[in-house]
Amino acid sequence: MENRKRVLGYYDYTVILTYLGMLCSFHAILMAINERYWDSVILLMIAGFFDMLDGTVANTKVRNKDEKRFGIQIDSLCDLVGFGIMPGIFVYMISGKSVPVGVISSLYALAALIRLSYFNVCEEKRQDKSEGKRTHFTGLPVTSIAILLPVAFLIQEKAVFKGIAPYILLLVLCGAGFLSPFEIKKPDIKAKVFLFLLGLLEALGLLFLGWDLI
Repeated sequence: MENRKRVLGYYDYTVILTYLGMLCSFHAILMAINERYWDSVILLMIAGFFDMLDGTVANTKVRNKDEKRFGIQIDSLCDLVGFGIMPGIFVYMISGKSVPVGVISSLYALAALIRLSYFNVCEEKRQDKSEGKRTHFTGLPVTSIAILLPVAFLIQEKAVFKGIAPYILLLVLCGAGFLSPFEIKKPDIKAKVFLFLLGLLEALGLLFLGWDLI
């Protein structure tokens, strides 16, 4: 029988970054709703940074089976908020609340939901059979949008392209990628450093853009 808890959940240091990422994602949604798109994109990138590190932090602690399963579920649920729901709302709002764009955004969020749910099932089955670390992902990781959406925002705000067509194309391609059964090697330390540097360049671009908007 499960031990009685004063507060449900797990609150050790291995989940702190995941919780912070969810809070950033939620506020990114609020910023998009209030048409503060620059702030929204910055918060999305911070959430992506937390997500990149939370798995590494979690692996520093020996966890029991329940803690590992909780980690799988909470990570995917937070990913759904930040990288599934948030981009859909962002593109819907920046389109001027276009109904067709709203439909596309909702389908994008659905694809992210299916991708994350499928990952959870596969990961629990894998952990039941093996104690080793995952080496590959199936389908495009939903966290990819934390890199791609800021790029689209920067390009648009610098007047490289006009209109919302690139945003729509981004959601369609990413949504299709989420559900495609191809394998991607899990990023190693070199890949994570590259992604960090790429994110840093994006952050600098957004910083200069932020000054232009003041």
